[in-house]
Amino acid sequence: MEKSAAAHESAWLQAASASDNVYRPLFFRIYHEEERQRFWELRRTVKDLTIYDQIANQLLEYIKISYFTRLKPGDDPGRFMEEALGGLTPEEYGVWVYYPWSKKMVHLLDEEAFIAVRTSRNTYKITPEERDILRTKKIGVIGLSVGQSIAFTLAMERVCGALHLADFDAIELSNMNRLNVAVQDIGLNKAVLAARKIAELDPFLDVRCFEEGITDENLDAFFSENGKIDILVEECDGIDVKISSRLKARSLGIPVVMDTNDRGMLDVERFDLEPERPIFHGSIDEGMDTEKLKGLSNEEKIVILGKIFDLTKISDRMKRSLGEMNKTINAWPQLASSVVLGGAMVTDTCRRILLSEIQSSGRYYIDFNDLIK
Repeated sequence: MEKSAAAHESAWLQAASASDNVYRPLFFRIYHEEERQRFWELRRTVKDLTIYDQIANQLLEYIKISYFTRLKPGDDPGRFMEEALGGLTPEEYGVWVYYPWSKKMVHLLDEEAFIAVRTSRNTYKITPEERDILRTKKIGVIGLSVGQSIAFTLAMERVCGALHLADFDAIELSNMNRLNVAVQDIGLNKAVLAARKIAELDPFLDVRCFEEGITDENLDAFFSENGKIDILVEECDGIDVKISSRLKARSLGIPVVMDTNDRGMLDVERFDLEPERPIFHGSIDEGMDTEKLKGLSNEEKIVILGKIFDLTKISDRMKRSLGEMNKTINAWPQLASSVVLGGAMVTDTCRRILLSEIQSSGRYYIDFNDLIK
């Protein structure tokens, strides 16, 4: 009987750690007896487990912001420690978060206190009321190359409370000119890696990965599972998905934001405000058969992308790159500086859309060659 119970107890841990692509951490609030038992079971059974416990420092930060009016200059915030603990021991307080992919256990403030401290230096560029609004929003990101920087910046600024990430592709060595990854990440799904990095920044953000990318079978789930996404950020290479995702977004009244990684070009399509608006600002025929657009050669893609992005407005260096495609290069060139800029532009734009500060569609350029001569 005892052996059977022990086997049952460890089954949850094996299931949680089984997949190479696991990206959700486990939470233990050990002031609950059942979670305390699981916490100690994990500590007993996981080899090479690393414990990180800086809860005292986090509590002091929390006291500084939540007891602000009761603290005088030079006061020791530690005198409020017992009150902040609320009768719990320091070990019991907050939440222990376990990351199966790295075998790290981290002691953190629980969700409300964690968010309050982590976003405290946003105030009042983002007001507490705006923070609470943004916390209810969900953003979908398709394409986690350029999209990785965007997704991580969205999470860092906490512009939303939930993210859907879609990409079927795996990290390759050649991606490392622009992606914040490590050499041991080669071969890992891009969406999963982005989700792991977000979980290590903020485990309370709700992230769902679509590791197969966007397909006919999962399109509805990506847009609507557990509540409709509020913004689509589209950063994928496939022309068929670029079109099908916009058509879906328009049918659901969801705005679309896209960064193109050249000349700081940002595209905004407000299908929430303009339900009849043509996709890509009317630059292409919406009646194209998306099935025929799958698996296009680079030359075939350039013809359609030329209509979407207006090749007369791309940078001289990108024009040269397109001319060398399948001659001296075999993939689209992207620079880390442009990818990071895209993360900033899209995050700022999404926040302003969600807070009703932007009401229009359009195409915008932040071209450093024009701005800094």
